[in-house]
Amino acid sequence: MIGERQDLMEKVTALCKRRGFVFPSSEIYGGLGGMYDYGPYGVALRRNIRGLWWRHTVDLRNDVVGLEATIIAHPEVWVASGHVSGFSDPLVDCLGTCRKRWRADHLTSDRCPECGGPLSEARQFNLMFRTHIGPVEDTASRVYLRPETAQGMFINFKNIVNSMRVRVPFGIAQQGRSFRNEITHGNFIFRLREFDQMEMEFFVPPGEDERWHEFWIGERLRWYTDVLGIRAERLRLRPHGEDEKAHYAKASTDIEYLFPFGWSEVEGVANRTDYDLRQHQEHSRQDLTYLDPDTNERYLPYVVEPAVGVDRIMIVCLLDAYDEEEVKGETRVVLRLHRDVAPVQVAVMPLSKKEELIGPAREVLETLRSAFRVEYDQTGGNIGRRYRRQDEIGTPYCVTVDFATLEDRAVTIRERDSMEQERVPITSLLARLQERFAG
Repeated sequence: MIGERQDLMEKVTALCKRRGFVFPSSEIYGGLGGMYDYGPYGVALRRNIRGLWWRHTVDLRNDVVGLEATIIAHPEVWVASGHVSGFSDPLVDCLGTCRKRWRADHLTSDRCPECGGPLSEARQFNLMFRTHIGPVEDTASRVYLRPETAQGMFINFKNIVNSMRVRVPFGIAQQGRSFRNEITHGNFIFRLREFDQMEMEFFVPPGEDERWHEFWIGERLRWYTDVLGIRAERLRLRPHGEDEKAHYAKASTDIEYLFPFGWSEVEGVANRTDYDLRQHQEHSRQDLTYLDPDTNERYLPYVVEPAVGVDRIMIVCLLDAYDEEEVKGETRVVLRLHRDVAPVQVAVMPLSKKEELIGPAREVLETLRSAFRVEYDQTGGNIGRRYRRQDEIGTPYCVTVDFATLEDRAVTIRERDSMEQERVPITSLLARLQERFAG
């Protein structure tokens, strides 16, 4: 299967640039490794992913609340969390002709994979980006761009408990930018230096952590299949072995996807125990314990954490949806994105640029705009070419206004996957599309 899909990443990468999903950052200056900019359709896709995650993690639950913490926190936060001393990867330098740097734990020999030259001794490289607050750049002004959103939720745990009507078990969810100065990056947007995270810290009584860990593993796996429409056979669960668990984790399970380069992590669900709250309580000398109002017991909750990057989910959606098929002797490229994820849900197209079709097409556009993400397309080219463009960006339905519309006040709905068409009166169009989307 991997062999059959080995060029899939190149095809998706090319489509993303061609159709305005993803562009290399600072491309006119030669680019910047591990950084990408998101075009109009990429922005829309990412907003949909974030919205669906928030709805199913927060809005549809009674036990999760939201938070937005700063990207830059007090530097002692990262001392307490262990990031200053332990958030590092082993780095080696090529001593041969290419002079590239590599993660030692990703290499299979003691020679450079680029030029075959010898490698230096490994040294630890901290992955946090450093910056300074204030006009003087010295050790006292040093701060860090956050490498994860999680710590903001831990240091605000007591604030949430004191200000909101929440009781353990409950969760705090957050979305936002994180930064990691990765030694090696690659596979398009799979591994980046600047990325969007979506994390939730679910606080539970000690002793109930294993049950909640299993619960959230199941919930998160179902979200990919039931909400995003990712094919189940391309997903699997992989529990971490004892030798690969993070220092804070009692247990951790990855949700993996079968990428063109093999099985790899999309999301991790970790049992972080009370490590983070205990560390912050010790370093801040603030009481972060929770008083159970029913038992009058005071304790530090354990934490179950589902954590994922928007970029990882985005590339999974694109890879899983990409398809090619022969239609009348030509190759049709289509993104079979789930209707809730697709950047555009309905495209409205007048058959031609003639003025008499523009009015009815605009009328249809306004009729649908309140219910769907719509795009109006009257650009040059025949209707077949415009259909192909919408296929490539994953639009589930196109609505065509033609000259017959002027007589019968009806339009044609064209479905992306089957390419079947249906004639529908304009007065029934909204209800008919809502019926199709609900089906």
